[in-house]
Amino acid sequence: MKFDLLQKDALSKARAGKITTDHGTIETPIFMPVGTAATVKGVHQRELKEDINPDIILGNTYHLYLRPTPEILKKAGGLHQFMNWDRNILTDSGGYQVYSLSGTRKIKEEGVKFRSHIDGSTHLFSPERVMEIQRTIGADIIMAFDECTPYPCDYHYAKRSMHMTHRWLDRCMQHLQKVPVCYGHEQTFFPIVQGSTYVDLRKQSAEYIAGVEAAGNAIGGLSVGEPAEEMYEMTEVVTAILPEDKPRYLMGVGTPINILENIALGIDMFDCVMPTRNGRNGMLFTAYGTINIKNSKWKDDFSAIDEMGITYVDTYYTKAYLKHLFTVNEMLGRQIATIHNLGFYLWLVREARKYILAGNFYEWKEKMVKQMDRRL
Repeated sequence: MKFDLLQKDALSKARAGKITTDHGTIETPIFMPVGTAATVKGVHQRELKEDINPDIILGNTYHLYLRPTPEILKKAGGLHQFMNWDRNILTDSGGYQVYSLSGTRKIKEEGVKFRSHIDGSTHLFSPERVMEIQRTIGADIIMAFDECTPYPCDYHYAKRSMHMTHRWLDRCMQHLQKVPVCYGHEQTFFPIVQGSTYVDLRKQSAEYIAGVEAAGNAIGGLSVGEPAEEMYEMTEVVTAILPEDKPRYLMGVGTPINILENIALGIDMFDCVMPTRNGRNGMLFTAYGTINIKNSKWKDDFSAIDEMGITYVDTYYTKAYLKHLFTVNEMLGRQIATIHNLGFYLWLVREARKYILAGNFYEWKEKMVKQMDRRL
């Protein structure tokens, strides 16, 4: 993987860059649609490519491990072949899913023993096993196995967890050297900064991760319930330490406003289920605020879903029609809302990139944050 830093904003830490892998170019800042189980939920690959057009999507190691299983993916020739996606894929390590299974998992130095949410069967994720699974999945960018601490989190627990995450990182890197790539394309490994919302721990972790000298770095353990201002504070602490010449990935973030504020703090890559999950529930993101399309106020509004025409659905369908589809519980409504939201997120980061390259990102960001911070 190669990263080119093309432009920095004068009034913030925002950056425009370009990542190049064996599966193509990723223009940053970038939002990665979440394809948890070998699909971006509710979106056909054709629509994903032609309308939303992301350079990269995300897959989930935990879910792909359980279904369809690494064995099936290996027979298929890897996740790219299995889901017919010829662009970039990033896989997370399953650490967040293990965190979310707090009632059915045990964390030890060896790894995490957990019960499947599907059938209750018992499994062990160790750093070594997670590297093997991600090799088999075949994503272009793969993540270290870490523990995602909850919020709020006791300081001493957060410190112990951070040090264990660092030890797991060392084991990941050592084992990765022993496991060959499966499908002929390079896989790039990202370590993950942890430390909860404690400044001293975040600094320690960022310094440890920077010292690994990986091709890219991630920030985990945020967007887990902490106030937005704490998220921004931790991001700023970490980006001041992580190397400028490597891409920075903030995991699981977030709202459109979160994304713009974190771009201003020097983040290059984002993912979140919010555009797809909220879309399925009738919440639409626009440049002028959010819309709950289930509200009766839209029943006779025959204007476009988004008059900016970000995706084809915005000019092809009206708010009244989309409200009707949700009223009658028609699957198409959820699909249209999902495509709109993903299209909006990709439009937002591409506009951010455009303004960074033009040298006036900060002013545009301030205007957009005010516009988007309201309910329509």
